[in-house]
Amino acid sequence: MFATRKTRTALAAGIVLVAGIALTGCGTSSNPLEEPTTDEGVDRSGDTIVVGSQAYYSNEIVAEIYAQALENAGFTVERQFNIGQRDAYMPEVESGKISLFPEYTGNLLEYLDDSATATSPEDVYAALQDALPDELTALDYAEASDQDTYTVLKSFADENGLTSIADLANLSEPATIGAAPEFEQRPYGPAGAKDVYGVDLTFSATGPGTLDALLAGEIDVADVYTADPAFQTQDIVALEDPENMILASNVVPIASKDVATDISETINAISAALGADDLVALNVQSTVDQMSSPDIAKKWLEDNGLI
Repeated sequence: MFATRKTRTALAAGIVLVAGIALTGCGTSSNPLEEPTTDEGVDRSGDTIVVGSQAYYSNEIVAEIYAQALENAGFTVERQFNIGQRDAYMPEVESGKISLFPEYTGNLLEYLDDSATATSPEDVYAALQDALPDELTALDYAEASDQDTYTVLKSFADENGLTSIADLANLSEPATIGAAPEFEQRPYGPAGAKDVYGVDLTFSATGPGTLDALLAGEIDVADVYTADPAFQTQDIVALEDPENMILASNVVPIASKDVATDISETINAISAALGADDLVALNVQSTVDQMSSPDIAKKWLEDNGLI
């Protein structure tokens, strides 16, 4: 194995601890699917846009960006954040009770159509539009994504001339890749890397400790999601995937068709501005800087001239 066995576990553990605190502190605690105690002043038939989010700090930040931008554009916005997983919120989105929801193209496509084979950002987006229920539409997707990567230490990449997944085939012996156990069976797991890039890999089921294992030099390659704050706080780099082996999962606004036309200009401007580095930086502000989602959203919108 090529990993440098220099221990950095303590540093990695600190990052994980801070992230854990942020996950507890940034979300709302009440059940967002419960009806409000009063409907006075809430006009669901007019310009009121109900914005939802997952129970995940990164998703809530994007939802708050949508909400503040819409308010700035003159809409009345109701927030239903911290809902949970797709099985909990998708029925609400499909029914129109939630008007707008930040989603991820590849992950949502898999949820709606587990037989889909598209992997590139453009193809996944097109397939998602076809798979969505008639009541919903996908507005423009962002460059920002939250998807699997083949990530290595920057020092390991520099030492071995690695820029893409294909370059792993040039190593003198197979690298070890760490990930959750199910990664081994995914189309973009070790077997996929062999088929697409001719890369031989040894698999290690590192689970939640994958990033720690990479930083500690216990593995050579790690499955780290593109929006992970570690891409800003640690010396790691995601290898390029020129063949689009990995399922693209770009941030995409899913809207009820009855409001999509009205809000598209405002929301599409956000997607046009939200880059991959932006999403990582937003997540760092949440997990490391301990800023609130509203403050993070406001700053980003102001910095990008959107409010």
